[in-house]
Amino acid sequence: MLRTAVIGMGPIGNNHAKAYKSCKQAELVAVCDIRKDRADAAKERYVVPAYYDAKEMLKAEKPDIVSVATGGFEYSSDHYIPTMQALNAGCHVLTEKPISNNLQHGQEMVDLAKKLDRCFGIDLNHRFTPAARIAKKWQNEGLIGNLLFLNMALWIGRFQPHFDTEYYHLKALNPHSCDILRYFGGDVEQVHCYAMKAPGREIWSTASINMKFVNGAVGHLTSSYDIERGHPMERCEVAGTKGRLIFEDMWREATLYPAGNYEKRVYTNPVFGGFRDFYDTFEDRIHTFVREVAEGVKPEDIDGSGKDGLEASRIIHAAIQSLKTNKPVIVANIKE
Repeated sequence: MLRTAVIGMGPIGNNHAKAYKSCKQAELVAVCDIRKDRADAAKERYVVPAYYDAKEMLKAEKPDIVSVATGGFEYSSDHYIPTMQALNAGCHVLTEKPISNNLQHGQEMVDLAKKLDRCFGIDLNHRFTPAARIAKKWQNEGLIGNLLFLNMALWIGRFQPHFDTEYYHLKALNPHSCDILRYFGGDVEQVHCYAMKAPGREIWSTASINMKFVNGAVGHLTSSYDIERGHPMERCEVAGTKGRLIFEDMWREATLYPAGNYEKRVYTNPVFGGFRDFYDTFEDRIHTFVREVAEGVKPEDIDGSGKDGLEASRIIHAAIQSLKTNKPVIVANIKE
């Protein structure tokens, strides 16, 4: 039984704590938040000790696994310090997305985990569904063939009046979409971004990003904070020389269209025993991380790793640089 703890007890941190409580291979032993009211509420909810300082909790409880679900500037600046503290304490760490709003900090987190031989994952929960795994299985079986193009779209209506920076939407929403594109397409070599500030907006709230993948395939991402959630709200199309697949709404459906064949193959989320809501993606992702740690999976083989999170954010930062310069940008050159 692995001892687990959560740092940052906002709504997302509570999802982590709830998932650890339901995991047969884990025991939630502590919660932590610099806000006393949040920590104390979680203490009552989960019947575990509450701490207001991460270093104190790590020393006292000695958890095996720590989730870092803090927020901060651009919803990610507060990931760095507790992640580094937990890794240095010998813990395996699962950090919320984006890995950090600062790529240098993200690189340091990845490097420290590698140095200490600790499993380090990012909550890229959109890939942790049966539909995503089945779509990936079709690809791995060669049913898509050599990749030709990938198209991704993700939209969530967020109409709050103020954000930390004008790039908030790009940084906060697109770790998921860029990760899904990398999940099916591999590393991205180059991007060119266009974006708009919708009426009444102070942020770049809708973006269109063209991509060239290292393997030669081309791709496109459309993301928006300007469309109310509907059905679907996320769609990924992957096309190759042997077929095309479409993966919708994380867990709802995956469809394979073989080339030259009018019969299609469909996975649909079942009514009984299937995913019910967005929380189930958190549970799947967190339980997967616990299982991988328990089974001794090598840190470099962790699904949804810190490196995956870092490379997804690097694509986003390259897109922002492209938006600023109105020029294509080489992703590997982006360090800050």
